[in-house]
Amino acid sequence: MQLEESAAHQARTIDELSSQLAEQWKIIDHLQLKLTRLSDQFQALEDATLEAPANTKPPHY
Repeated sequence: MQLEESAAHQARTIDELSSQLAEQWKIIDHLQLKLTRLSDQFQALEDATLEAPANTKPPHY
């Protein structure tokens, strides 16, 4: 009887841990997607600001 209770408790604990792990993977996937998007946006902004300005004369010349 005690072994059955222990096995049932362990099975419930394993199920809870499994569901928590699955939820954490969803969060990690979501954060990785956000990080990729932010990295792409940052790279685009950096590329846009690194372009050399046009070689024009200042207005006072």
